[in-house]
Amino acid sequence: MPAHVTLDASGLVVEPEGKTREYKRDLSSPRGPMRTIAAFANSAGGQLVVGIDDDRSVVGVADPLAEEERVASLISDWIAPKLVPSIEIVPVGEKSILVVDVDLSGRRPHYIAADGVDDGTYVRLGTTTRKADPSLVRELQRGAEGQKFDEQPAIGETVDDLDLPALESMLGRPVDEAVLKTLGLVVADQRRLVPTYGGVLVAGKNRERLFSGAWVQVARFRGDKRIDIFDQAEYHGHLPQVLDEVLAFLSKHAYRTAEFTGKAKRDDLLSIPLDAIREVVVNAFVHASYETSGVNFKIAFLDDRIEVESPGTLLPGVTVEDILRGVSVVRNPTIARFYRELGLVEQWGTGIPSVVEALAARGLPAPTIDELPGRLLVTIPVPLHRPSIDPRPGTVRGGGQSPSNQAEELSNQAEEPSRDVLARLASAPADGLARADLLASIGLDNQTKNAKRYIQPLIDAGFVALTIPSKPTSPKQRYVLTEAGRKSLRS
Repeated sequence: MPAHVTLDASGLVVEPEGKTREYKRDLSSPRGPMRTIAAFANSAGGQLVVGIDDDRSVVGVADPLAEEERVASLISDWIAPKLVPSIEIVPVGEKSILVVDVDLSGRRPHYIAADGVDDGTYVRLGTTTRKADPSLVRELQRGAEGQKFDEQPAIGETVDDLDLPALESMLGRPVDEAVLKTLGLVVADQRRLVPTYGGVLVAGKNRERLFSGAWVQVARFRGDKRIDIFDQAEYHGHLPQVLDEVLAFLSKHAYRTAEFTGKAKRDDLLSIPLDAIREVVVNAFVHASYETSGVNFKIAFLDDRIEVESPGTLLPGVTVEDILRGVSVVRNPTIARFYRELGLVEQWGTGIPSVVEALAARGLPAPTIDELPGRLLVTIPVPLHRPSIDPRPGTVRGGGQSPSNQAEELSNQAEEPSRDVLARLASAPADGLARADLLASIGLDNQTKNAKRYIQPLIDAGFVALTIPSKPTSPKQRYVLTEAGRKSLRS
């Protein structure tokens, strides 16, 4: 592809570095540029542009013809298997730059010859060049040979190692040998049927023994950093079956609002785009690289976003821009076919574009996709989920509201433990609950900070009352639900 170098008014290059472009002032230290050229050939192609400084100013190449010949020699000497990219001299004003244009190679993996394939293979992750781990090297080799990991036999496993009742439950019909073959969940190997890796991953009894990352962590964090964990859960069931549990966890920590559209019955709306989140999680399950070790699925719900993290990076030849446009290269065709059979995947390539549309319909920006070492991170923006209850004791945000307005505010926007306090008191004995019992019933320690954060604001709002109001710290003190609290809970 031709090099596009645009200068701004101050003479700096406009186009940023990225997965398919990197700038170098010169090739005085060739090791880094040679790694980058090999990484382009292994990833999605790209251009190494020589003669551009770190600040994107054009310094040019002093002797373009000599440098062109030197680059060709370096590539020949440093990179194996042989790689023959296009090398072009491009004038920029009165200077000349050198553009090494590399295509995605069908002979990958390419590597630094002196280091060997295991230690010298590199790929592009965003704007960086990273060393490929052994599982990624194997994937590069399979991709060049047209092989798919999840279609290969899981040597050592038998058909009995598949959870057939779970498969029948998921599919809603009996499962026999013919169905297993049709779905690609088993394959013949040395005159016997054995599960494929895809079969193990959708319903294998030994899935986590073979694939340590095939399970899900979900957590709700306070704030906009992954520091203060408020609630968390782990799911170790078959991934197609834990999808609803994951979504239920996220829904539990969302707010519900009512919308009246001229009908007698109101519509309850979640404050998070659940359909978009479902699509992102399904895509993560379908397109993950399950060979990647040490990385499992992680879903983090923060105040302003939901992050879905999955093992592996994008397949060779695919960029983030491709994904957002709907370009789809299927890493796991067996798994994708199974999810499509379940109705969780409608058509390959429509996943992320449909997420963009769903978010736009709610007035939210498109998700962001980041390639990180060994994993892919998709971030979904959500409306702010900071609690309406101020952490200072006795304070409810939005002062000046009437108790009824405060009830509506708290019922729609209060943190989840505050809702649980009301629900627990609604079923408590008539004489109420002690502070320790009340906090323990919602999973919190009997600490003053918890009482100030989750109980005191409800007292100030008139939803909870003290049985001995004149002695707030009495050891005989109990908490009871008021009528206003019951009304809030019902609404």
